[in-house]
Amino acid sequence: MACMKLGSKMDTFQRKGRAWFSTTGLPSDVTVEVGEMSFHLHKFPLLSKSRLLEKLISDKSGEEESCIIKLSDIPGGSKAFELVAKFCYGMKIELTASNVVYARCASEYLQMTEEVAERNLISESELFLNQVVLRSWKDSVRALQTCDDLLPCAEDLNIVTRCIDSLAVKACMDPDLFGWPMMEHGSMQSPGGSVLWNGISTGARPTSRSTDWWYEDVSSLSLPLYKRLISVMESRGIREEIIAGSLASYAKRYLPGLNKRHNAALMTHISVLSEDEQRGLLEEIESFLPIQKGVTSTKFLFGLLRTAMILKASPEHLANLERRIGMQLDEASLEDLLLPTFSYSMETLYDVDCIHRILKHFLAMDLATGGASPGLIDDEQLMGSPSLTPITTVAKLIDGYLAEVAPDVNLKLPKFQSLAEAIPEYARPLDDGLYRAIDIYFKAHPWLSESEREQLCRLMDCQKLSLEACTHAAQNERLPLRVVVQVLFFEQLQLRTSIAGCFLVSDNLDGSRPLRSGLVAPSEGGGGGWATAVRENQVLKVGMDHMRMRVSELERECSTMREEIERLSRLRNGWSGFSKKLGFRVKPQICSTQEDSVSEHQSRSGKIEAISKAHKS
Repeated sequence: MACMKLGSKMDTFQRKGRAWFSTTGLPSDVTVEVGEMSFHLHKFPLLSKSRLLEKLISDKSGEEESCIIKLSDIPGGSKAFELVAKFCYGMKIELTASNVVYARCASEYLQMTEEVAERNLISESELFLNQVVLRSWKDSVRALQTCDDLLPCAEDLNIVTRCIDSLAVKACMDPDLFGWPMMEHGSMQSPGGSVLWNGISTGARPTSRSTDWWYEDVSSLSLPLYKRLISVMESRGIREEIIAGSLASYAKRYLPGLNKRHNAALMTHISVLSEDEQRGLLEEIESFLPIQKGVTSTKFLFGLLRTAMILKASPEHLANLERRIGMQLDEASLEDLLLPTFSYSMETLYDVDCIHRILKHFLAMDLATGGASPGLIDDEQLMGSPSLTPITTVAKLIDGYLAEVAPDVNLKLPKFQSLAEAIPEYARPLDDGLYRAIDIYFKAHPWLSESEREQLCRLMDCQKLSLEACTHAAQNERLPLRVVVQVLFFEQLQLRTSIAGCFLVSDNLDGSRPLRSGLVAPSEGGGGGWATAVRENQVLKVGMDHMRMRVSELERECSTMREEIERLSRLRNGWSGFSKKLGFRVKPQICSTQEDSVSEHQSRSGKIEAISKAHKS
């Protein structure tokens, strides 16, 4: 820290309790009382530097009692007057970034101008402040920190504004352009790797600076000064993501709820704020955050929301945080969504209603920004459409969240169901995550009736389950019978379609062998293409054998249910009545109510079975 030395005499001040004495050998003829401290001094050194003290001493000269002067409203109190008194006596003092503002404010109050004496304290402190302190980042921060104790005098002397402007300019420019030593690489680096300063090795190691280099320094400022600094930085065009990062750093320093692992060494140097002060700070931070999507970290926003719930922030600020999170919900993680319930009722372990509100904000934002429409997409476009990436990500995230909250026995069916059905049907390319969440909910709530289970199962589409999920669902005793039947039907249909496709590929391979060999006999150099075709065909046959085994297993599993299916078929003529009785969404192109579609499906299945038997023989 830079300093400026003033005076040349030895320090002859001695403190005894709450009194200062000058040990020059001459008896004291004036007492200056500043707060609880008393300074027993001499008149001449004081009046030779201060016009105010000269006036006060002259007013007391006619009194017979000892001269006592009270300075109860001097800026900086006894700390500032001690510095001034030593300067008046010509003693050695050092002006630093930590005391120059005290000296400047006290000297202004005492009218220590150049008209009274040359090189008086006002001019000396101004010179050091402008030429040294404001040119250094660290010294500007230290000087600004002291301004809190010297308001409004520091404000009237424009010291606060000058410090803030100095910091804002430096934060918006390259940090290597100021301070000491300059951490430059290349010519400023010695062969040993240390930093050079005017050709002299400093022993310091070169470091690379990032945009957050100033976060920790400005977080030591009080909230009013910090807000003014951020406002000036914004006016100078600093990027919003940098401002958001600084706000996050400031909040983490003073809001313990944002830090899962507290830094004990840091917390010992910070005065712990009361709950009301923390609430006020949090609300101020929230109002200063940029509103653009993606500028502020989603994890930090969730941390603010969690802390705001604990501190019982105003509903307006809670709603604003939920709206901010909803704008960028696709950037959240499952851990972020697990917000505990902080209400006294403790109805559920996690705050499901809050996540539901956040999801509504996201869906409204997605619709307003031209999100994908369910009528313009199909399953193939769903996975590859860039415009659908956020909503499909959120759908997967919510399905994972449902699986996490499902074991809560206090989670009511309507609340679970409303959150699950809030996701549009087109946003889920697969329903495996939803099926897992429903199955976990059934396991944790075994008292649900059959109708309630069927009502919840209507949320998922059996045609959008993977083969692994279908296999699990077909053997799941917690699912209603109708769901199991429907799952078995679509699983078998998928396997038969896959087998038919494999046979078509096999036929194509058989017909393309002469073409792939280039119409050249093996002895003529076509052995490589022939061998490749043979290996591919063998691999394909192994895959078809596995599929046939799986079909056989499914047929055995379905044998116990065929009587029920036939009975239902007689009661409801054809597949149309059977589908209506099941009450699930079934794509019309697969299960049509027209008899010609049924006959076509039966004939196709017959062909597949005939091909399978022929292949076995």
